[in-house]
Amino acid sequence: MPQSARTGRDGDVLAVVSQTGPSVAFFDAATDRHVGTVDVPAQPHELCYDPTQRLLWCTSTYRSGYYHANSGRSTELTVIDPDTRRVVEVIDLAPEHGPHGLALDTARRRLYVSVEGSADRPGGVVVIDTETRRPVGRIDTDAPGPHWFAIDPAGTTGYATNKEAPFVSVVDLERGVLTTKVEVPGSEGLAVAADGTRVFVAAPYAGSVLAGSGDRPDAGIQVIDARTASVVGTLPTEHVVVPVHLTSAGQLLVGEERMASDPESQPGGHAPGRLTGFSAGTGECLGGIEVGRAPLTITSSPDGRLGYVACIASSTVEVVDLETWEMVARLDIAKRGEAGAHGLAYIPRAA
Repeated sequence: MPQSARTGRDGDVLAVVSQTGPSVAFFDAATDRHVGTVDVPAQPHELCYDPTQRLLWCTSTYRSGYYHANSGRSTELTVIDPDTRRVVEVIDLAPEHGPHGLALDTARRRLYVSVEGSADRPGGVVVIDTETRRPVGRIDTDAPGPHWFAIDPAGTTGYATNKEAPFVSVVDLERGVLTTKVEVPGSEGLAVAADGTRVFVAAPYAGSVLAGSGDRPDAGIQVIDARTASVVGTLPTEHVVVPVHLTSAGQLLVGEERMASDPESQPGGHAPGRLTGFSAGTGECLGGIEVGRAPLTITSSPDGRLGYVACIASSTVEVVDLETWEMVARLDIAKRGEAGAHGLAYIPRAA
């Protein structure tokens, strides 16, 4: 990798979840050297770094297993000090359960945590005060289990994707209510444009899971106009997409999943996936590169130069130079079961 892509990264750290670790591993962002691991409760999923408190949040979703094939839903959030690499606190969200996605509003010091529904309430979003680290509210999303959650730059509107519902939930964060639903069936990853006018959503289950058929869903990213709350276009991809991430440089990164032609030849039936980049402004495809099997989470360095792709089936994190679209490193993430690398967070060095 060109030296310029490493400049200024001394002391920065990349945090990576191992779902069956169960742990969070830390890597030097300048050298990719493993510098420590923190054990966390079972089945960790996603990470979110809060620079105002300098703490790392981690969701634990199930006791064991997967969505709809688990031994029970977890209720825990783990708070980690990324500098000392120790657990600060484990927060019990009960009776809320199945926490998945995380979204942070640093200005208002609010953390939003998507949770699964139960027999007596729909899925929703729990609101956490990041100073007290305690829940201060809940917003229903009218779906069984929102997975990813994102907020607009103004911190007034939130969007929840729903893998089992035919819509994306739009919520008013100030009033704490569901305001509308945008027809996007079977959705997963999402990102909000820097100006808040568009939302980019992956819908990998449309036409298959929701329809109860084996049909291949249409590939591509659905583009929502935030002002009209309607789908206004599609960014085409060759394969279905699960993770979506927007960099500070305006690149929309998506992780395409590919299935093996002979499913028995690859664990989980996955072939190597692909990281593809688009201009969030024009929709132009900017590049792409093969990555590990089953890309599930994407993040980037604060300057938008490096992209990181966690691939759960191969349990690897691919590090990609987003200017040259060259693979610069591959991190192997330790695991104890089938599911490996999951959540990611980039943590700049302390000032």
